[in-house]
Amino acid sequence: MKKYELLANQLRLQIEQGIWLPGEKLPSLRRQAEQSGYSLMTVLHAYQMLESQGILAARERSGYSVSASVKSPQNQSHSIQPTEAVSVNDFVFEVLQASRNVHTLSLGFAYPDPSLSPRYQLNKAVASAAKQSSLMTALDNLPPGNEELRHLIAKRYAARGMNISPDEIVITAGALEALSLSLQAATEPGDWVVIEAPAFYGAMQTLERLGLKAISVAVDPEHGLDMSSLERAFQSYDVKACWLMSNFQNPIGYSLSNEKKQQVAQLLEKYNVVLIEDDVYSELYEGDTAPLAVKQFDNSNNVMLCSSFSKSLVAGFRIGWVAAGNRALEVQKRQLMSTLATSAPIQLSLVEYLSTKNYERHLKELRKTLASRKRKMHEFLQQQLSDIAKIYNHSGGYFLWLEFDASVDTTLLYREALDKNITLAPGKLFALQDEFNHCLRVNASFELTDANKQLLQQLCQHLREHIARRSAD
Repeated sequence: MKKYELLANQLRLQIEQGIWLPGEKLPSLRRQAEQSGYSLMTVLHAYQMLESQGILAARERSGYSVSASVKSPQNQSHSIQPTEAVSVNDFVFEVLQASRNVHTLSLGFAYPDPSLSPRYQLNKAVASAAKQSSLMTALDNLPPGNEELRHLIAKRYAARGMNISPDEIVITAGALEALSLSLQAATEPGDWVVIEAPAFYGAMQTLERLGLKAISVAVDPEHGLDMSSLERAFQSYDVKACWLMSNFQNPIGYSLSNEKKQQVAQLLEKYNVVLIEDDVYSELYEGDTAPLAVKQFDNSNNVMLCSSFSKSLVAGFRIGWVAAGNRALEVQKRQLMSTLATSAPIQLSLVEYLSTKNYERHLKELRKTLASRKRKMHEFLQQQLSDIAKIYNHSGGYFLWLEFDASVDTTLLYREALDKNITLAPGKLFALQDEFNHCLRVNASFELTDANKQLLQQLCQHLREHIARRSAD
């Protein structure tokens, strides 16, 4: 960062912390230079930068003061939160381990109901691929991955109007590896990276592992990503990359409009920031029209588009990819230094399966089933909890997002629900701080059988008792 940017960040944080209040005058340029040790020109540039962001107001012969439109800290919605040390792994591990129990109702599960996978057809594809494998198979499927599979993925993008060359695509061991390798190709340890709030926990885990610093930008359940805050983050910090979901965001389920996707692409170009676009849910749309990705509005090669077959076909195959553009070679190099390559037999099995029309038939049926189950789960929870929770149900995907009163502790609720053989995904799982501790993500992909309804009714009753206890306290 340049010196004036460092000073501007320092002053902005002071304002957010309430050290300087709305309407209050800041030290004069000369006084600030004496206090900070910076030159007069550096201080002037810092003040002007904050003025351009609407944080400071310049008054003739009176210097600079905090803008009256800046919210006081107690009223802020935490639309931007910088975090230099990311640490989330322990709690994520605990929740994921609990979800492995096959005897639970897995409302906290991240994947769709495994019974929705076309097991018979996939098993046939695996058997057929095994017969065709040779001693050279492993070499043929080294990074960037199976050539035929990359061509099939490129053709699927072409059908959506996206011109992505097979040479840009790198096959990975699931989407998380694609996202992680992309982030490594775009950053160095210590760099600032924008993530959403709430965010997919995998993003926070990856930042922690790579030694990156996070800037959380708010995602509202009704309006989606806060675009003004995103630009303010780009202005205020030396951001190298951002990790966003534009379609069916996990955990909220919100999708950005095409207008906002275009705005994101324009901001990336303006501030030279790389977008790691997590697009793993885009096949799970409702209706007849597939959603667009930010990548489709990108004119400066700043978007690395990541996806997988884990959510739309089968989780266990662990096959993902990144359309990395001119960073494809860098991603390949990093993959060779880490996992070496993605499973060759599984890549061949997917080539076998995708070469038929079975995948399209499967997707069509899957979308209908998920939409129906999510609608029924939403209606059920509305009947049970509408007076004590806001329940957000967005088109597409399979997640519902629940918001309770701020006094409700969903982490405690998650632990108590385990005793009833129900797993939940508490809000703490999706944040660097505690701002979503009163929220829940619910996986609505499982069939609402009579047995599951009974379990859910018990959970809802438990919720009411929990809230009553908190109110009494």
